[in-house]
Amino acid sequence: MKYLIALALFLTFTGCQQSELAEIAPVETPKPEVEFLNSESALPDAPFSQAVRVGNMLYMSGQIGVMPGTREFPEGGFDEQAHQVMNNIKITAEQFGSSMDRVVKCLVMIEDMSRWADFNAVYVQYFPGPKPARSAFGSKGLALGALFEVECIATLP
Repeated sequence: MKYLIALALFLTFTGCQQSELAEIAPVETPKPEVEFLNSESALPDAPFSQAVRVGNMLYMSGQIGVMPGTREFPEGGFDEQAHQVMNNIKITAEQFGSSMDRVVKCLVMIEDMSRWADFNAVYVQYFPGPKPARSAFGSKGLALGALFEVECIATLP
């Protein structure tokens, strides 16, 4: 209470009026810069950005298990696509200034939930330390007939 009285007296004697205080008081917080990112490893003619940087966050679009810059899946099947989708996440994170150890959240969409444990066996190889927060759900009809789609959010240094 003493401080409020002292402040009121100070403002009265210095001639500062309430209207002048209102002009000084509001401080706007700067809005984070938004950057829409694409590279040669993006799907050709994709109707979305490969990633979006907002401040120190990198929001990566869902990746499927195609070879970078193509719509072709690697030879093989389940394991090959699982590794390719995770490699695509790694490539995207690194090319835009982040890394797998900076990934904080992933969403996994898997065509056959009975293979969830099989996918996890591949997934954990890409996160040997602390694991990001994660959600997973089964889905029928992923893009281009993919077995998986994984999207992640990472921090930037």
